[in-house]
Amino acid sequence: MKTVYVDNSATTAMSDKAIEAMTPYLKGVYGNPSSLHTVGQVAKEALEDARARIAKCLNCEPREVYFTSGGSEADNQAIRSCAINGSKKGKKHIITTAFEHHAVLHTLKKLEKDGFEVTYLDVHSNGLITAEEVERAIRPDTALVTVMFANNEVGTIQPIKEIGEVCRKKGVVFHTDAVQAVGHIPVDVKEQNIDMLSLSAHKFHGAKGVGALYVKRGIPLNTFIDGGAQERGRRAGTENLAGIVAMATALEEACENMQANMKKEIALRDKIIDGLLKIPHSKLNGDRKKRLPANVNMCFEGIEGESLLLLLDAKGICASSGSACTSGSLDPSHVLLALGLPHEIAHGSLRISLSEYNDDEDAEIILREVPKVVEYIRSMSPVWDDLEKGKRKHLI
Repeated sequence: MKTVYVDNSATTAMSDKAIEAMTPYLKGVYGNPSSLHTVGQVAKEALEDARARIAKCLNCEPREVYFTSGGSEADNQAIRSCAINGSKKGKKHIITTAFEHHAVLHTLKKLEKDGFEVTYLDVHSNGLITAEEVERAIRPDTALVTVMFANNEVGTIQPIKEIGEVCRKKGVVFHTDAVQAVGHIPVDVKEQNIDMLSLSAHKFHGAKGVGALYVKRGIPLNTFIDGGAQERGRRAGTENLAGIVAMATALEEACENMQANMKKEIALRDKIIDGLLKIPHSKLNGDRKKRLPANVNMCFEGIEGESLLLLLDAKGICASSGSACTSGSLDPSHVLLALGLPHEIAHGSLRISLSEYNDDEDAEIILREVPKVVEYIRSMSPVWDDLEKGKRKHLI
């Protein structure tokens, strides 16, 4: 039985080039980049070379790139830095959306306990907000706007450039969690008016446990982890050199092949969406066009998501019902609830996130097996029986 891995929003397989690039830094080049001797300085050269390569992919200066352990740390440091900087000027208001990643939402909840006020913009049913809505929410005491580039569950792509323009006009720092976007769709921090950006290597075929934070020159970045002078004194801890080199290689590879990958993924995505929408009482979540090339997010009425995933896994299909960070929760997705879906529908979601490694055979397997599993679950469901007999009204 072929394994069909379609949970790439959770993590991706490392590319061969990334593995090849990191291997020498696990064996031969093992020095600490902060050491002054020759072995350390060879490591330092590799570190700064990787920084420059990543900066080129983002269209920023190397000195504007800080290495982190991943997207969550980068989100935390960006938001907390802006909160500290803003509070010094009497600005303790932050704007975000209701369906951000929990790395953003949980950080903001903690800041609320420290006296900050957070405006959570409602998301439209198609998973989008507008720059005008952001502009209306900005106040004289707004310290930060943080809006994710592309949603990790429903894949919708926000009007980042326009939101950035509004923030520039209003003199407010704009941060975006671009963990799902970088390496998959064009990202240019200058052209898109981005002040701070978070990314994570394992979302674009790099290694786990390494990421980066872009901070526009002139924006103060506060130290989040104390203990050393690494990363120009802004992030203590010996850098994960092997992971960083692999990240640079994976990002270059992703950017070089982006147009071809997008074309392939969009074709597979749309084929799967069209096929799954033939299932009675099914629904696509998020905008049909303004979404990541590889993202499919569906709801099936009368279905419980966990049962769906387990049965699909038995068929060799590795998918998810939402963010991997909340996979242990029995609560429905906060993203789907933010889109206005009722609890009983949000519970029955399926996220299929493709990569360039998927092919037509994978799509055919998905389109063959998912309808069978949905029909099987519904055949045993008293809720579905009530819906079919008219005792309850269909919501999809």
